[in-house]
Amino acid sequence: MLQDLLQEAESKMKKVVSKYKEELKGIRTGRASTSIVENIEADYYGAKTPIKQLATLTTPEPNQILIQTWDSNAVKAIEKALQEANLGANPQTEGNTIRLILPPMTEERRKEIVKQINKIAEEFRIMIRNIRRDIKDDIESLKNEGFSEDDIKKALDQLQKITDKYIKEINQLTQDKEEEVLSI
Repeated sequence: MLQDLLQEAESKMKKVVSKYKEELKGIRTGRASTSIVENIEADYYGAKTPIKQLATLTTPEPNQILIQTWDSNAVKAIEKALQEANLGANPQTEGNTIRLILPPMTEERRKEIVKQINKIAEEFRIMIRNIRRDIKDDIESLKNEGFSEDDIKKALDQLQKITDKYIKEINQLTQDKEEEVLSI
């Protein structure tokens, strides 16, 4: 029972870290990357649809994202979604193709992005801690079901080690992304 709770904690925390990695992909660094725009949702025939499902995304140049739509009716919706996403670049439309030329990042913008990264990281650390709290409560409730104090204490220690491992992973990912933003 205790081992099941620890495995549940590990599984949930692993999912949180995976989601954090996905979130970091969408943050712009100095180079253009299709991950910046692929999850932006456009209003396509009344349904919010990610751009990656409406078009082919490529980066022909380091500062440019090329979006080639499959349906000419989606062009206006994608263009509007890109403008609302506040990426700091205006989309340029040519037929079924939308070009997004990203301007060079200023030092001020880099610092803003680092602040944004740290804010997001803290939200994910809180998610990890909330998982720990919930599992800790579950483990402590087992005292009444015949588990010894030593078993409960060992399980709580293991839970803390698991928590520390995933918090450390989030911190490392955050540091790597900050360095990527500031070094360009």
